[in-house]
Amino acid sequence: MPEEKLRLEIPVLLPGAADACERCVEELTQVLKRRPGVIDAHVDGREDARLCLHFDPALIAPSQLRALAEQQGARIDAKFGHATIRLPRPLHARASRSLADDLRGVRGVVRAEVGPTGVAVVEFDRGLTDEPALTAYLNNHAAALGQAPASAGAGGSRDEHAGHKHKPGEGNGHKHGGVFGERTELVFALLSGLALLVGWLASFRLSGPVPLAFYGLSYIFGGYFTLREAVDNLRKRRFEIDTLMLVAAAGAAALGEWAEGALLLVLFSLGHALEHYAMGRARRAIEALAALAPERASRRRGEAIEEVAVEALEVGDIVLVRPNERLPADGVVIIGESAVNQAPVTGESVPVDKSPAPQEATFESAEASHRVFAGTINGAGALEVRVARRASETTLARVVTMVAEAEAQRSPTQRFTDKFERIFVPAVLLMVVMLMFAWLVVDEPFSVSFYRAMAVLVAASPCALAISVPSAVLSGVARAGRGGVLVKGGGPLENLGTLKALAFDKTGTLTEGRPRVTDVVPAIGVTKERLLDIAAAVEAQSDHPLAAAVVTAATETLTAAPGRAESVESITGQGVRGRYRGEDVFIGKLKLFEAIDGPPVPEEVRSEAERLARSGRTVMVVRSAGAYLGVLGLLDTPREGAAEVIAQLRGLGLKRLVMLSGDNQGVADAIASQLGLTEARGGLMPEDKVEFIKTMREQEGRVAMVGDGVNDAPAMANATVGVAMGAAGSDVALETADVALMADDLRRLPFAVGLSRRTSAVIKQNLFVSLGMVAFLIPATIFGLKIGAAVIFHEGSTLLVVANALRLLAYREGSLGALGGSATRDKQHG
Repeated sequence: MPEEKLRLEIPVLLPGAADACERCVEELTQVLKRRPGVIDAHVDGREDARLCLHFDPALIAPSQLRALAEQQGARIDAKFGHATIRLPRPLHARASRSLADDLRGVRGVVRAEVGPTGVAVVEFDRGLTDEPALTAYLNNHAAALGQAPASAGAGGSRDEHAGHKHKPGEGNGHKHGGVFGERTELVFALLSGLALLVGWLASFRLSGPVPLAFYGLSYIFGGYFTLREAVDNLRKRRFEIDTLMLVAAAGAAALGEWAEGALLLVLFSLGHALEHYAMGRARRAIEALAALAPERASRRRGEAIEEVAVEALEVGDIVLVRPNERLPADGVVIIGESAVNQAPVTGESVPVDKSPAPQEATFESAEASHRVFAGTINGAGALEVRVARRASETTLARVVTMVAEAEAQRSPTQRFTDKFERIFVPAVLLMVVMLMFAWLVVDEPFSVSFYRAMAVLVAASPCALAISVPSAVLSGVARAGRGGVLVKGGGPLENLGTLKALAFDKTGTLTEGRPRVTDVVPAIGVTKERLLDIAAAVEAQSDHPLAAAVVTAATETLTAAPGRAESVESITGQGVRGRYRGEDVFIGKLKLFEAIDGPPVPEEVRSEAERLARSGRTVMVVRSAGAYLGVLGLLDTPREGAAEVIAQLRGLGLKRLVMLSGDNQGVADAIASQLGLTEARGGLMPEDKVEFIKTMREQEGRVAMVGDGVNDAPAMANATVGVAMGAAGSDVALETADVALMADDLRRLPFAVGLSRRTSAVIKQNLFVSLGMVAFLIPATIFGLKIGAAVIFHEGSTLLVVANALRLLAYREGSLGALGGSATRDKQHG
């Protein structure tokens, strides 16, 4: 069957937010696959984010296929909407799960996730509902919870909203409003504890109504917000942990154990307040990113400078950035030189020198030394910058939006604990009911059976379990964001922390992608200077990357500039030819000289060329006027610190580190040996890399792929975790990767892996504590442990898991291995 390929840009086919939605892209590919004549349809990121269509030209013309793809893309984009809606304050983990369930029940909602930090990510059918209706729905829930109205936050919805900037600390408080504002529940918990203490002290001297009155006050203050949530859950026919706590407190009161019941409510309400503190800390760490960009910019109009809001900046505007000011927009430097601190966006610890770009340079094509980002800090020199993106589309705004979406994604462990709770809570209620009737089987009073049942109810409530995973995941995501690493949710964070195998693309990831001349071997009777002069004179007229390396080596070695060759032309796949000083010059592989007329390659030249090839060099043989002048050996330059990074990853427990390359196996082996990799695979086409990643997944279970996010997108998509480097300058990398290293710096990778390892460890610790405490307390209370002791153990475990999760916000690079010098970098951007 004849086959041709057609590549179409996904952002054009799906012009709205749908280009970033896996569901929409998947539906588009499935629709096109069903069309007669289409052999295959898949995402191909080799050149950009594109849809690659394989088709039989005898059955469908390329123009027909293009029109069909555009038509179906427009239909899907018109059908599905995508919104990120932010509540002004965090939620309990249980409340966020309940709200997500409610959202999924709304007509037209395809998918909905709500994070404990108050971010809702919703995909919906535009024909059945719209974003204003969903925002109004959330506002109604917010009003019922005592919140301010919800808004399109953290960069707005993915469809059409502009960025909504939060001020530091805005909307981070407790979801319950009240007389003390956002701190009302915390104050109520403390008042409940105070009333309990006074009542307990009074019971030593007084009896009767006085201690009882203070215990009653403790019940009122400690149970007020818990009762509100329990009633709301019961209206929706949900039995949550709040309900279990209230039943246990009421049971203790019925038995006359007012102090123990009050202690339960004090600690439970205090635990609630601390859960919100943990969520607020994680949320504030992320919202601080949104506050980095300045609110005003100095825009140049002719010779005049005017102060405008950053939202008013248009693409192409020229802005003046004075020394020590924050950059107001993404753009390209056109005048001035300075060092810019990019740590807020990329995590780079050292300021990056900036200089004017060539006049024709765009933001995408400009070198890193010419490109600047909103929210970064200018150094001592004034800069004039040509704006490349509107305020709502800057790298910073998009990172904040994506992190907000990541907050709402549930990790595999979170999904497990959610399912566990849904089964466990009804099972606990059934067990408690059975224990209440134990007096019918065991010779004991009803009061004893009832007391035991209430104690078991306290012991079995999985409060610590409910908060253990989300608090750790959100703290980990927030800490990664502060360190210049974008992690898109708990799934990638957990997976990256449990990997044993990791694959790297070679060019641009482990190496600079800029080869250099490492060996100059002249033939007998030929000087090194003559060899380089003739080679550089010809290669200077070529645009091949290897040619640039030869010219650079000649410039550095020769005292005078190389001459200029004439009639230079490329011999595809073999080398180049030209005339220099009246003589014919050929430069290329050994195979070139087997295919052209002239004397054969001398044995000494051939042996040197073969020796260099075996050592991983790219070999260039030079012949002028029929005489062989010698051999040049070139090698791609490893990135600075790449070998150190590989050693650090080994120290973090990664056993298999593989390099994938399109270069020949000899080159791949040489680089792998130099860097300390466990293996290298050379001669791979992009589709070969995909197959190798699939094989690694079968062998290792989970594998990460590290690349630049553009030409490595297919392999990254097939890995368990795709890690993109240099994402601050690449829209494709930001969209396609599970984990994005904002700086083009491989040294951020050990930080990301180390943080993920620590997060995985904290999650396991929290699960051990929460489930272990339940496993200990249930039999202990059945065999006589008092409610008071059960309350202290139970609520103590909740406070312990929250405190353990918050430690991730203080994670320092190098904590899990010898990450030399990282602590210094951490101080600067952590």
